[in-house]
Amino acid sequence: MKLTAEISMYPFHENYLDPIKWFIHRLDSYPTIQRVTNAMATQVCGDYQDVMAMLATEMQAAHEKWGKAVFVCKFIGGELNLAHSE
Repeated sequence: MKLTAEISMYPFHENYLDPIKWFIHRLDSYPTIQRVTNAMATQVCGDYQDVMAMLATEMQAAHEKWGKAVFVCKFIGGELNLAHSE
């Protein structure tokens, strides 16, 4: 089963862009997961288990490296076309 997720990261860090860019860069290391980022959030799509495992790993890594951060996620069962725009 496929899963599409939208993720927003809100680091409790003075220079908040560094942790966000770091997190997004790490998402690109997963070849089976598609990623699209815009000004508001990052969307990822892939196999359900792959996406959930990636999020668990990378959110933990972000907390360990950068300290406190809020992650807001929305999940949609199934595959969405991340290139779609209107």
